[in-house]
Amino acid sequence: MYKSEGVREHLEMTDWWQREERMSGRPLCIFMHRRHPFGRGHESCRLLNMFYTPVSKVSGMQMKVLAIAGSPRRHGNSETLLDWFLESIGGEEGVQIEKIPIVEANVNPCRGCNACEVLNRCVQRDGMDALHDKLVEADCIVIAAPIFCMGINAQTKALIDRAQVFRSRKYVLKLPIVPEERKGKRMGVFLSSAGQKWDYVFDAAIPSIKCFYHVLEVRDRDIRYLMVNGVDRKGEIEEHPTAKSDAYRLGKNIYADMKGRLAG
Repeated sequence: MYKSEGVREHLEMTDWWQREERMSGRPLCIFMHRRHPFGRGHESCRLLNMFYTPVSKVSGMQMKVLAIAGSPRRHGNSETLLDWFLESIGGEEGVQIEKIPIVEANVNPCRGCNACEVLNRCVQRDGMDALHDKLVEADCIVIAAPIFCMGINAQTKALIDRAQVFRSRKYVLKLPIVPEERKGKRMGVFLSSAGQKWDYVFDAAIPSIKCFYHVLEVRDRDIRYLMVNGVDRKGEIEEHPTAKSDAYRLGKNIYADMKGRLAG
């Protein structure tokens, strides 16, 4: 007999999750249930076993770059900026690039259920399943997103919100996001474009980007930015006097920085 409805809901949720993982072939997360974490004054459950996809390094330096094209408009200004950056860094030795258009990634919005504070995983089964592991394994994570109505566009914001699972893992369950030896070696890049010419047009997007990187163990000082305003219609960024050269320079700088980190 359960002591409370809260405990009942907690155990039923975990039972459901474990059944689904058995059916899908995904590894189980094993918990010791102490008290229901959603109730007032109750302790969070302790994760006894966490399954983690290790990052293996083959002979020579291998640098994994995960690039997210966050705009709903394919091959627009922010994605063009991203392509220039990737062309620059991709020409260097040992760089492995994976580019994912967010509109093809099937990432649903966060439900705000906080189940990840118990399960150490999201209850939704969608494209975030694959993205989760890629975000953990990448050495450099690049987000390219436009500004819509003075903020980051909705598709990219949905991805940022789904990083709640990493926040729960790091701050609630007190579990590592990456192994200790990888901390301080990861970098983040934010590339953005906006139609407005105001200097403050990117101000609302930056805190969201910082939050996203923080929960993925990328520090403030390890984030680089290239934001181009005054480019609205599709392709207009190609007429910008410095955007392409700035993107190429950033790619080379990131490679040089990452090379030193990974070699250490």
